[in-house]
Amino acid sequence: MKIKSASDAYVEAASKLSVEEAERLQSRMRGKLARRLSDEKLNTLEALAIQLELDDEQLQEWRERMHEIKAKIAKQVAKSSKK
Repeated sequence: MKIKSASDAYVEAASKLSVEEAERLQSRMRGKLARRLSDEKLNTLEALAIQLELDDEQLQEWRERMHEIKAKIAKQVAKSSKK
């Protein structure tokens, strides 16, 4: 996983996080991002911004998968109700 730099919008959003929200976000950091933070190659604000962006991307992917699953179920229900 290549770590990208944080976009300005996510840096701004990260700067507005409460201490508790920032801690929750840091608890979800994995792998390379967490190492770069602990090695001080990234400052905390940049790491939080990148994690926010990753979370948004994962949420979008999850929504797409759920939409596909719901469509498949609806199709199966419609097919079984025709019988």
